[in-house]
Amino acid sequence: MNLLSATNLAHSFEYELFRDVTLELNAQESIAIIGMSGSGKSTLLHILSTLLVPQKGTVLLFGDAIQSMSKKRLSLIKRHDLGLIFQSHYLFNGFSAYENLEVSELLSGEKIEDSLLEALHIKEPIHQKVTQLSGGQQQRVSIARVLTKKPRIIFADEPTGNLDKKTADEVMGLFFDYCKSNNAGMILVTHDNDLAHQCDKVFQLKDKILHQIK
Repeated sequence: MNLLSATNLAHSFEYELFRDVTLELNAQESIAIIGMSGSGKSTLLHILSTLLVPQKGTVLLFGDAIQSMSKKRLSLIKRHDLGLIFQSHYLFNGFSAYENLEVSELLSGEKIEDSLLEALHIKEPIHQKVTQLSGGQQQRVSIARVLTKKPRIIFADEPTGNLDKKTADEVMGLFFDYCKSNNAGMILVTHDNDLAHQCDKVFQLKDKILHQIK
């Protein structure tokens, strides 16, 4: 099942970032995008995840073009079907970790699962204030917040940047398991080639062109 299709995407700021970018994401599939800093990886991810409108080209989510969707439908897709994870955790600092997850539970209608908290090693400190948690714990809470809503596509921009290698590998394993068991897909942006090659497909953004290398 096709989850996302991008065709002939191009984008520029003061200079051209990329052109003619085409890729597809299917259910139970993971894609990594690598490239040097400033190559446009994060911008591409922002376009694919609807945070940015492409200057050229089209993006289809679940078979329908983003540009032709009503604001209401796109808003519902963002709320229920897309999960965005960044290197910065973007948690609500005045809340406890659990209250952050409750926001996701409330918006999505999905339940917080103890098994997810255990897998991310955050069950013990879950009722502490976000500001009392380590950077790694905060990042794992942000990952739990996204997975709680049961998204159909995970968009992850350096999601393990604040984690040690062992925890990073565990988190990646959790993502892969999630995609398989929930018929979901993942697009990962990373500088880590080893991490990237754990994914089903690997693309490199180089010289303004997206090349598939795996």
